[in-house]
Amino acid sequence: MSHNHTECTRRALLRGAGSGLGAMAMAAMLAEDAKGAVVHDPTIPKKPHHTPKAKSVIFLFMEGAPSHIDLFDPKPKLNELNGQPMPASFGRPITAMGTANNTLMGSPRTWKQHGQSGIWVSELYPHIAKHADKLAILRSCQSNGLNHAGGVSQMNTGDILSGRPSLGAWVTYGLGTANKNLPTFVSMIDEREPFGNAKNWGSGFLPAVYQGTLFRQGPNPILNTKLPAGQTDEKQRARLEFLAAQNREYAAAHPDDTTLEARIRSFELAYSLQKSGPEVVDLSGETEETKALYGLDKPETAVFGRNCLLGRRLVERGVRFVELYCGSGSGWDAHTHLEANHAKWCKASDQPVAALLEDLDRRGMLQDTLVIWGGEFGRTPFNEKGDGRDHNPWGFTMFFAGGGVKGGQTIGTTDEIGLRAIERPAHVNDIHASILHLLGLNHMQLTYLQNGRSERPTILGGEHMVKELWGG
Repeated sequence: MSHNHTECTRRALLRGAGSGLGAMAMAAMLAEDAKGAVVHDPTIPKKPHHTPKAKSVIFLFMEGAPSHIDLFDPKPKLNELNGQPMPASFGRPITAMGTANNTLMGSPRTWKQHGQSGIWVSELYPHIAKHADKLAILRSCQSNGLNHAGGVSQMNTGDILSGRPSLGAWVTYGLGTANKNLPTFVSMIDEREPFGNAKNWGSGFLPAVYQGTLFRQGPNPILNTKLPAGQTDEKQRARLEFLAAQNREYAAAHPDDTTLEARIRSFELAYSLQKSGPEVVDLSGETEETKALYGLDKPETAVFGRNCLLGRRLVERGVRFVELYCGSGSGWDAHTHLEANHAKWCKASDQPVAALLEDLDRRGMLQDTLVIWGGEFGRTPFNEKGDGRDHNPWGFTMFFAGGGVKGGQTIGTTDEIGLRAIERPAHVNDIHASILHLLGLNHMQLTYLQNGRSERPTILGGEHMVKELWGG
């Protein structure tokens, strides 16, 4: 799949967008129906490269980096070495923030094995632990981001430098939409916007039509979906007729300009969201049992619980890629007071994530919905400021469930103190290639011609897919 495009000037874009969001949407529809103007929709459904195991993705992004050695990767040896310098046998000390010469800090966690598979989970995640047999725990993740800006960027786009398309944008480009009334790709935040803001759900060098739609907290999660005050039928009809004529004229003169396609689809979607958006975020039709399952009745779980429930409602309606931030703005970043920090964010995420797994499963949706949990990196075994941990991109944990994933297994290992991945390392690019594979996309064949180069989502990586996830 490749795509060529011509340049659209800022003046042309502003001129085309200046007449009102809903009006432009309706004008586009009239333009499509008008004689002599056939406008191609770049988001129409596309055939995957191979039979997919998953239809949609819900990525639970724990921004700020949760500590793998306090949640899913127990390290008895680290506890033995608590308070001591790192032995030379573990290699050269490495950290992101200059804590390599600090002493090691053990984990006070209580660990238990869960399910028939016996997966280890700490007491910080008791609800998720009940679903151990659904989980594939990948303990040997690796990235290149030493700080949050680079780490969040790479987990979303494959690169620590901003400017590339996000994974959700690649999925939208590769598969098209599975619905006509909602976005194909949605990002949902909780307290603040994440590091990198819109770049994390942006389309990069792909056409703008493939970028994600941001859902915020509050009564109106989707901006610009209400008609302007004072708008009348007469005024809107006049605008529609004028804009339809302009679109017909432009399309006829520029048949190869895909920027018009992207613009029209954006306005069509905005118009559709005026009706479908309020319905999807309205939880009044959900049962009280479902709301309580997600923790909407408790202040500590209500925010992320609502996002998880909305995530289920979105994929239920055909949204392909949903990213839910927990702790957006680096909430999990425990350089100090790790105990209080992780107690807060584990409490906020444990019940909602478990509820999402249970709700998808009982509705028969988990088998084709890929659920992913993880942050931009993990945390080191060294103490920082006495009671915190540093950034660790050299070895950390993510988990996967549903969507063709073989549950009840752990994949890869870190060393005995949880610093480096030593068995079955999986770089972010390998993880992205694996996610795309589960969706039916070959990361080597998913390309876009940019500046004379066929770009792909995994850049120059992804050659070591984590096939163990699906038993490959």
